[in-house]
Amino acid sequence: MRETNGRLLSVITSVLLALVGLFLFFGGAQLLFLGGSWFYVLAGGVMLAAAVSGLRKPKLAVGLYAALLLVATVWSLAEVGFDIWGLEVRLLTLLGIGAWLLLPPVWRGTGSWLSDKLPVLGSVGAATLVLLISCFMSYSIDGTVPADRMMAQGQPDPAADGIPDGDWQAYGRTVGGDRYSPLAQITPANVTKLRRAWTTRTGDVEQEGEGTVAGPDQGHEFNLEVTPIKVDNTLYMCTPHSWVIALDAATGKVKWKFDPHPAAADLAKNVYLACRGVSYYRIPDEIQTSCRTRIYSPVADVRMVALDAETGKPCEDFGDHGFISLREYLGHVPHGFHFITSPPLVAKNRLITGGWIFDNQANFEPSGAIRGFDATTGELAWAWDAGHQPETWKPGPDDVLTRDTPNAWGVYTADLNLGLVYIPTGNAPPDNWGGSRRPFDDATSSATIALDIVTGERRWTYQTVHHDLWDMDIPSGPSMVDLPGANGETIPALVQSTKRGEFFVLDRRTGETVPGYPVAERRVPTAGAAPDDHVSPTQPFPVAMPSLTPPDLKENDMWGATLLDQMICRIQYRQSAYEGQFTPPHVGQSTIVYPAFYGVVDWQGITIDPQRKIMLANASYLPFRIRLDRRQKLEGAGILPKWNGQGDEPAAKGDALAVSPDYGTPYIAFTSPWLNPLQIPCKGPVWGTLTAIDLVTKKIVWQHPVGTTRDTGPFRTHNNLPLPTGMYNIGGNIVTRGGVVFMGATADDYLRAFDLATGKVLWDDRLPAGGQATPMSYEIGGRQYVVIAAGGHGGLGTRSGDYIIAYTLDGQQGTSTPQ
Repeated sequence: MRETNGRLLSVITSVLLALVGLFLFFGGAQLLFLGGSWFYVLAGGVMLAAAVSGLRKPKLAVGLYAALLLVATVWSLAEVGFDIWGLEVRLLTLLGIGAWLLLPPVWRGTGSWLSDKLPVLGSVGAATLVLLISCFMSYSIDGTVPADRMMAQGQPDPAADGIPDGDWQAYGRTVGGDRYSPLAQITPANVTKLRRAWTTRTGDVEQEGEGTVAGPDQGHEFNLEVTPIKVDNTLYMCTPHSWVIALDAATGKVKWKFDPHPAAADLAKNVYLACRGVSYYRIPDEIQTSCRTRIYSPVADVRMVALDAETGKPCEDFGDHGFISLREYLGHVPHGFHFITSPPLVAKNRLITGGWIFDNQANFEPSGAIRGFDATTGELAWAWDAGHQPETWKPGPDDVLTRDTPNAWGVYTADLNLGLVYIPTGNAPPDNWGGSRRPFDDATSSATIALDIVTGERRWTYQTVHHDLWDMDIPSGPSMVDLPGANGETIPALVQSTKRGEFFVLDRRTGETVPGYPVAERRVPTAGAAPDDHVSPTQPFPVAMPSLTPPDLKENDMWGATLLDQMICRIQYRQSAYEGQFTPPHVGQSTIVYPAFYGVVDWQGITIDPQRKIMLANASYLPFRIRLDRRQKLEGAGILPKWNGQGDEPAAKGDALAVSPDYGTPYIAFTSPWLNPLQIPCKGPVWGTLTAIDLVTKKIVWQHPVGTTRDTGPFRTHNNLPLPTGMYNIGGNIVTRGGVVFMGATADDYLRAFDLATGKVLWDDRLPAGGQATPMSYEIGGRQYVVIAAGGHGGLGTRSGDYIIAYTLDGQQGTSTPQ
């Protein structure tokens, strides 16, 4: 009986090994033909030989497999060194088979177990030893902020003038966007005592058809990305369905809630259901109004509402009983083609906003113009329209702002002393083909643009990508910081983060690069662009600042769960057009885009400690692939309907991610994250980092992987071992005077506290849903609070919810005082 079972196991082993060998052999042959690695065809051939000989000459089979495992170990070390993630995907599959072959009944010879299995035992031991050694290799840049810099205080922070230390009055605490709290009750020494002080549920949860990856045929992304603001003793925030809520800052109890009832037609078409925050403003005393302190919030049906901060009731003297429509002056706006996800910039009695334009649908989409409204009455004061002469003007009732101009959908920042608002722009649609863009489109896209807050006049422009074909729009306004000059002077600067992972340091008065922070134009790939488009031969690169841009991909960077799906990624790499960053999208061939439009640094922007001059940035790394195809192929076959911009339905066949119909152009585009058949990225870890950069020395102080695979498994499951790979993250970080950095954002649903000095994790708390939002901190009743919204992110696939969670030392609450 035992002999029969052994024979059956040997047959099963040979059959399965033969199947794996066939897959590797023929896939490896294809890879070799494409100019790739020789290893896979060799591995497949050896496995086939071992599978056949295993039934008649088991000792030979064991020897063949043992030799293969030894060759694989040497080859793996040659390709990736002692990189645990690179070794794991190359060796773990083969190690698993080797361990199976060590079972006594499998391929049993005539000698003892030791004599029969010794070759494979040795090779398994060698490969295991290599993996064990690699586990002790670090993926961090270790360093420490010098003690004198950690103690630095007293530096000017003009953006914080007039804001109490215990408040967080704008999305980035101040309109300067540094995300720095001057509170110091929570320190590295006591942060482990943080406990939940209160948890409030907003009641706004995802509905049927929401929460999935964006796309009209797949549902709508339900994303709780909000950062609450705190003024006096109240928190204010918005929700994905545009509710506005006020909470008692000490207890989390709801003070008031306002539902603007966005139009169902817009909610049905908007591919993103998100609201990142609201804006607070106090109308100057010299202006007559019955609604002095206001909360402004975007509404999903392209309106803006102004609410009395005390009561939550609409301000009657603003627009139409508290609302203004942002469809005005845009001409025909199909539902879902324009909405706002970020809070407006409100200052100097101006409410300034742009909005999101549905990516990659046509080249005749609504205008991306920036508009400034009277913050008291809601009347349009000015529009900055890149395609109009003059570009800053006040359109009349029948005027239409220039269609298809670059938009600005992220959070804006400002220098109130200079009277300038800084606008982060995107592209004139579509993103991946620019053959119909006009000179003013190319001149103002993917740029930081400074406008006069009161008049809307453009003061300066700084472009970070020329003729952008990769959707490298700037998703967040810059952060303000005063830097020391070479002669002891103070330079009012800003740092503009980008999806590329580059950081441009500019004089915020003029838009010129700050001395000592130069930018160079470097040549980039140009071959293979669509024949009716063009590519900029150079792109700007900051040469003094550290970069978070990943190195160009190589074939041996390819990854997967097993040797088999990794080989598929290697084949796809060889089949794709790719010459490094800025490879132009090709027609009829997939093009690798890395870094891609989800960012290295996305809408969360960066954090700057204005006292210590330390910048913090969390980054994600995920390649995408794009393929342009001729429009007539799909329209001629009736797969894609024709559309001239009238009505809604044909355009709804497009998708924000997968299929870009690009109406009005010769092409459509297919875009997707580069995942293998197991839905695992083709680029291996590290996938997410947190980095501290010294803005004075212009060096990385420390950098660590952040996040684990606990909630991200194959086929997008939510169960996995918590491997320390670093994880994709959406949402930002903050820093406090106490020397603690707080960040949620990662796909493993934790809020973490880091030591600013070293970047080491000091504390974490498992959230009930994804924390894809930027936290904030405030003080009330003598207690410092840290608050994060935990509601998940449909695009990232984290758990959904409606939680607002506040933490204090020992979980104790402060006391509210009446306003």
